[in-house]
Amino acid sequence: INAGLLLLVVGGIAVEAIDRLRNPGEVAGSTVLWVASLGIVINGATALLFMRGRDTDLNIRGAYLHMAADAGVSFGVVVAALVTIWTGWLWVDPVVSLIIAVVVLLSGWELARDSVNLALDAVPRDIALPEVRDYLAALDGVSEVHDLHIWAMSTNETALTAHLVRPGGTDDAFLHQVCAELSRRFNIQHPTLQIEADGCACKLAPADVV
Repeated sequence: INAGLLLLVVGGIAVEAIDRLRNPGEVAGSTVLWVASLGIVINGATALLFMRGRDTDLNIRGAYLHMAADAGVSFGVVVAALVTIWTGWLWVDPVVSLIIAVVVLLSGWELARDSVNLALDAVPRDIALPEVRDYLAALDGVSEVHDLHIWAMSTNETALTAHLVRPGGTDDAFLHQVCAELSRRFNIQHPTLQIEADGCACKLAPADVV
């Protein structure tokens, strides 16, 4: 919803900017300047509150982008108002609006993409599945890794399931160590590992089997 609102706002800004390019109108420079300056302060301060958690929680990132975009829009309005007051160029306001629309579009599109990936249980973008596979394959006694799946359980929790072929068997110390390393190295907090020690072929071992 947050990403959709951002993209909707982009469309509105672009339509209005194009219309003002075709039909330039007077800009109430001083009024616009003061109102937009107030918007920078309020939206900028709000965005700063969400800055710390934006990399670990998609919801917080959405709120941060929304507030940062609003602050950016206000800043663009201030710049356009100042230039218009000094030069009388009416085209500056819609051009700045289009630039802002492009910036917000890029942020909103990225947020929408991550939201869709979360809904589809895709591998989180900050986790490289081949690196996780290589780590598991290099564990002591592990001869094969298959049926590896990684997905986001929420905006800040990631799960993993995998089969590890380990002829020597397993013990709690081995599992605890692997789980701790998965959390430390890859920020995977909920791993579930199935150990296969009897050498029997697993029907989920082929790479084309999901």
